Amino acid sequence: MTLPADPSLSPASAQPVVASAGSTDPAAPLVVLLHGRGSNEREILSLAAHLPEAFAYTAVRAPIAEGGGYAWFANRGIGRPTPESLAEQMAWFRRWLDDYSPAGRPVILVGFSGGAAFAGGLVLEDPNRYAGAAILYGTLPFEAGVPVTPGRLAGLSVFVAQGDQDRVIPAELLARTWEYLTTDSAATVHTRRDPGGHQISAQTLGELGTWISASPAS
Repeated sequence: MTLPADPSLSPASAQPVVASAGSTDPAAPLVVLLHGRGSNEREILSLAAHLPEAFAYTAVRAPIAEGGGYAWFANRGIGRPTPESLAEQMAWFRRWLDDYSPAGRPVILVGFSGGAAFAGGLVLEDPNRYAGAAILYGTLPFEAGVPVTPGRLAGLSVFVAQGDQDRVIPAELLARTWEYLTTDSAATVHTRRDPGGHQISAQTLGELGTWISASPAS
């Protein structure tokens, strides 16, 4: 299913463009796929063919046009969202999600790169709304107006994967993300260190599928 956006509207009010795959059962747990900066919903939706069939998958196009694709927020540098833009786009996303998947249906966020930062912002702002979050090859949005206090994600199921040769996301942000998620956040964390760079490997995709299957949403 694809819904056209109205280009006359601002990013915060434009109708979301979504693409779906997987289960069509309205009671099936929902996995929302969040693409990276400069990409689009169709590219990230291709992951669904390699993930558990019992789940519904929806990929949402980020609302800001950028570089032939789309972005989730304006930033002050790679991995560093501006607080105002992040807050505006998270509110836009929550309005869409509350309409698309009313409270009570389990929702898992899976974000890659810039989508990982956006997913991180969403769960840090409202951890009780989600059954889990995968932060893939990206950073949490530190110093961007969302709380990163100790215990903030207590009990939340989190999958974090990083590439040892990642030259896109600043190393200090990757290290800070790993440290917070595996210690202070109090999340229930599955970790993967990938020997490659800034891309989802077949091994990571396999572990992601296993993590989704074992999540509280299943």
